[in-house]
Amino acid sequence: MSSPPELRLLGHFQLEWQAEPVELCRNGQRLLAFVALRRHVSRTVLAGTLWPEVTEEHARGSLRTTLWKLPRGEQPLIRCSGDSLVTADALHVDVHAFTETALDVVQRCGPPVTTGLPQGLLRGEDLLPGWDEEWVRLERERLRQLRLHALDALAEALVREGRPALALEAAWESVRTEPLRESAHRAAVSAHLAEGNLNEAVRHYRSYQRLLREELGVEPSPRFTRMLARHGWRSPGVTPD
Repeated sequence: MSSPPELRLLGHFQLEWQAEPVELCRNGQRLLAFVALRRHVSRTVLAGTLWPEVTEEHARGSLRTTLWKLPRGEQPLIRCSGDSLVTADALHVDVHAFTETALDVVQRCGPPVTTGLPQGLLRGEDLLPGWDEEWVRLERERLRQLRLHALDALAEALVREGRPALALEAAWESVRTEPLRESAHRAAVSAHLAEGNLNEAVRHYRSYQRLLREELGVEPSPRFTRMLARHGWRSPGVTPD
C-alpha cells in the first residue's frame, strides 16, 4: 500500500510522497501551504492573497500555472470544488495534527493519567519560520497562543493528577516561549507546592516578580500571591483566601 503524502509546515516546509521528499517551486510551496492551512479556500481569495500586486486576471493566471506544476499521483494534492480549492483527503498536515492535540488538551484540561507529555506541544516549532507574509504571521501567532494555553492546561492537569515533575516540564515550556506570561509561572509554582517545596515556589515567584518589575514596572496579580499565602508564606498586604 502506498503511503499518503505528508506536508510539514512546523519548523520548515517539507512535502513527502511515498516517503520521499518532493521539491516544489516557491509559488508551489506558498499555494500548497495556504490551501493546507485553510483546507478550503476560494480561487479569488487565494489568488488575491498570493499575488496581491497584480491584476485579478494575472493573479488567476499565475494560480492556474502553479496548480498545473504541482505533483500528481493517484490523486492531486489539491482538487477543485466549484470555485474553491480543497486539499486532498489523504494529505497529512502536521499543523492539523498539532491543533487537534492542543485543542484536545485544552478542552479536556489535560491528558488521562496513563499518558505522557504530548511531544507536539513540547517541541514548540514555529510555523514556516522565515516566511514573512501577513497570512503566515497571523496563523503563526494563532498557533503560538494555542500552544501556550495547551501547555498551561496540561501543567495544571498534571498537578491535579499528582505528577508535579511532568507538570514542571510543561510549565517551563510555556515560560520559555513567553517569559512574562503569568499563567505559566503560576503553573510552575503550583507544581512546586504540590511537591511540598515552598522554598522553590517562593524563589520562582520572586524571580518572576523581579522580571515583571524590570520589564513592565508592575507586580504579579493578587491571585498569584495568594497561592503562596495559602501555604503559609506572607507577603505585605496579601492574605489567604
